Amino acid sequence: MNPNAQVSRISKGKRTEIRRENERVILDAAEKVFAEAGYGGATMQLIADMAGLPKANLHYYFPTKEALYRQVVRNIFEIWLHAADTFDEAPGPVEGIGGYIEAKMAISRRHPFGSKVWASEVMHGAPVIQDYLETTLREWTAGRMAVIQRWVDEGKMAPVDPRHLLYMLWAMTQHYADFGHQIETLNGGRPLSDAQWREATETVKAVILRGIGVV
Repeated sequence: MNPNAQVSRISKGKRTEIRRENERVILDAAEKVFAEAGYGGATMQLIADMAGLPKANLHYYFPTKEALYRQVVRNIFEIWLHAADTFDEAPGPVEGIGGYIEAKMAISRRHPFGSKVWASEVMHGAPVIQDYLETTLREWTAGRMAVIQRWVDEGKMAPVDPRHLLYMLWAMTQHYADFGHQIETLNGGRPLSDAQWREATETVKAVILRGIGVV
């Protein structure tokens, strides 16, 4: 083996690893800054400071604030997309909708800033990601509605409007991220414990599954 070629491969692999780590640090910092300051209040310098990197590094990976913002939004939405895998694999609403609630509650706990970025963007009329709502989100929603309607038609759950059921699922699960400060305040100023998160998840599941007549 050519020693120079081996060194080149090792060097390339190291650069790829460094790039991935830098992108992760930048995206984590951007998620928090966008959540706290909004798109208008966030600056590349603020994000660089939060990431502990020179501002030039941000522009190397993300040439504009909008490009960085869209990647943050895309990341949280892709996480939500994977949460809905339970729909496609489940034999019925108990497993599908129940699993979806569990996944969405876990996301609200692990990715609260991403959820807040999404909520703020939509509440302001989606000035940056409207195209994303009109394509990816619309297609995703139509697919999940079709699964729910099939379960209704097969008599596996009560006849409810699939669209409004999805809206309720989003509202109930994402509340724990978007209004995390309020929840902590009402919890004596403390984050929910593991046991409280389990209780919250089981409560949401019970309310929804009983409401659609499957438990």
